Amino acid sequence: MSSKITISVIKADVGGYVGHSSIHNDIIQTAKEKLNNAIEQDILIDFHVTRCGDDLELIMTHKYGTDAQNIHKLAWNTFVACTEVAKDLKLYGAGQDLLSDAFTGTVKGMGPGVAEMEFEERKSEPIIIFMADKTSPGAWNLPLYKIFADPFNTAGLVIDTAMHEGFIFEVLDVYKRRKITFSCPEELYNLLMFIGALRRFMIKSVYRKDGVIAATASTQKLSLIAGKYVGKDDPVLIVRCQSGLPAIGEVLEPFAFPHTVEGWMRGSHRGPLMPVAFYEANPSRFDGPPRVIAAGFQLCNGKLIGPRDLFDDPAFDEARRKANEIANYYRQHGSFEPHRLGLEDLEYTTMDKLMKNLESRFIPE
Repeated sequence: MSSKITISVIKADVGGYVGHSSIHNDIIQTAKEKLNNAIEQDILIDFHVTRCGDDLELIMTHKYGTDAQNIHKLAWNTFVACTEVAKDLKLYGAGQDLLSDAFTGTVKGMGPGVAEMEFEERKSEPIIIFMADKTSPGAWNLPLYKIFADPFNTAGLVIDTAMHEGFIFEVLDVYKRRKITFSCPEELYNLLMFIGALRRFMIKSVYRKDGVIAATASTQKLSLIAGKYVGKDDPVLIVRCQSGLPAIGEVLEPFAFPHTVEGWMRGSHRGPLMPVAFYEANPSRFDGPPRVIAAGFQLCNGKLIGPRDLFDDPAFDEARRKANEIANYYRQHGSFEPHRLGLEDLEYTTMDKLMKNLESRFIPE
């Protein structure tokens, strides 16, 4: 085992209550029992179980490093047990994120979303875990850019000597399964060329120039794994804060703007990402609009002190009001773009099947 601390955030949709809006408490309790057993067996240092919309979120600390088979197997077995509870309750979409019948070493490529990082715990280690529902991993691109590259958002880029040199962004091309890194601010324009294409290029991790990891996100896309639409990706994001990294307030600031993301109803629409308190993470209007929650923790020798519900703050009321205004605007488009995704974005939904069914009716002009 490593002397470093690893934080693993692994999530899955194991069954919705009611529909896709939330999670039944029996699922939460089942997950807590499974992870508590892992504490007793000295597998985990600590854990926290929560949910965002209909996604079960497992937040775990340990010393096994990233991609540890025992940690991923623990998460997988927990999701399987929770799926059985969901089936017994006839919850909607029971086990929809579990795309395989057998564990293969890690949960990557099997459906669940994963964000993990390993680091030496600092004298004070504040972290924020963002969890989103009804959207895709590309939803983190704009906030991560603003947090780590935009001096209008993050004053520390200008006045904190430990941040003044900038950050390195690791970007994945999820279609071609390759990655590229950009050193900012000097490669800022190159970075923006790629990360503005939310569906294909996604920020995976951010590092300070001295190699300190600052943030990491889940980038799993269910449609690419399954070859068809099986549900939203509903990503997670871990961000370390303070002491040479962006302050808590700088990390939260981008979410005061409810930017447009893809997902929402049937994963086929665009809408605003609404920052909400834990108790408001129950997307229901047109299965949305997309939601994001922010759980703040202080790490103490691997123990999770928290969470603090960081969006439970009237300072974000205007963002929520604006999100509803944007949602109204998009919804009035009905089945028309830009509310509905373009055809190239619908290839993994039922659109492709409908096109094939009607192919014989097309005639030359």
